[in-house]
Amino acid sequence: MKIYLIAFLLVATSLNKTQAQELNKIDEPAFKPGEKLSYKMKYGIFTAAEANIRVEETPLKFEDKPSYHIIAEGKTAGTFDVFYKVRNRYETYIDEQTIVPYFYAENRHEASYKHTDIVVFNHRNHTIKAKKGVFPLEGKVFDFLSSYYYARCIDVTKLQIGEKMDIQYFLEDGVHTLTITYMGKEKVKCSMGTFNCLKFNPTIIPGRIFRKDSKLYLWITDDGNRIPVKAHVELIVGSLTMDLTSATGLKYPLNPVSKDAD
Repeated sequence: MKIYLIAFLLVATSLNKTQAQELNKIDEPAFKPGEKLSYKMKYGIFTAAEANIRVEETPLKFEDKPSYHIIAEGKTAGTFDVFYKVRNRYETYIDEQTIVPYFYAENRHEASYKHTDIVVFNHRNHTIKAKKGVFPLEGKVFDFLSSYYYARCIDVTKLQIGEKMDIQYFLEDGVHTLTITYMGKEKVKCSMGTFNCLKFNPTIIPGRIFRKDSKLYLWITDDGNRIPVKAHVELIVGSLTMDLTSATGLKYPLNPVSKDAD
C-alpha cells in the first residue's frame, strides 16, 4: 500500500475551523523539538508499512521569523516491500509561533513511480508557488505535515459530537478542503497501551482504493500532546490500521490507561 495514505491519515487530524466559527489556537505549541513518533500500518494481520515523523530545531528563518523543521519518512515493510517498494520523504518548515508553513518538499518513490514537489508559502505576497504553478494563499492553508501540527495546537474542548470541521490544504495543483466529523471520546488500544482518545471521522473520496461507503476513523490522545495513536480505514478489499509504536521527546507525559495492549 502507498505510504502516501499515511500522509492522508495524518492530515485527518487537522482541524481548522467549525462550520459556525473558527476554533481557537492554544497559547503555546503542544509539541517541542526532539519529538519523534513512529507508526506501523497493517493490512489485516500483516505489517504493510512503517513511518516516523519528527520535529527538529533549525537556524533557518523565513520572512525574518524562526522556524521548526518537520520531517516524515515512510517505507513499505515485509512482503509488501518485495512487491511494491515505497520510500517516501516529506519535509516542512513552519513558524514557531503561528505553525503556518513557509516551505514544503516531498520526494516519493512508489515502485516505478517517482514524484517530487517543492511548495513555497509566501505570506507577504499571499501566494503559493509549486511545480504546477502559482496559486492564491487565502486564509490558513497548510501542507499535510504543518496541518497536523497546527491541529495539535487547537482548543477542541468545546467540540460537540457530530460537529463538522474543515481543513484547507495544498496538494500538487491547488487548495482543497477536507471535512471531518467529531465522533466523541473513546478508550483505544495501540502498541503502546490503552489511551483516552478523541475520535474523528474524515470524509473519503471513493475510487480505486476506497468503496463508496468506506469509513475512516482516527483517534488522538485526549491530553496535552494530541497525538494520533490509531487509525482505521476500510478499503475495497480488506482494511488498513495505523498504530503508534513509539513516542519520544514529547512535551507532556504520555499516560496510558493501561499498558497491556494487543
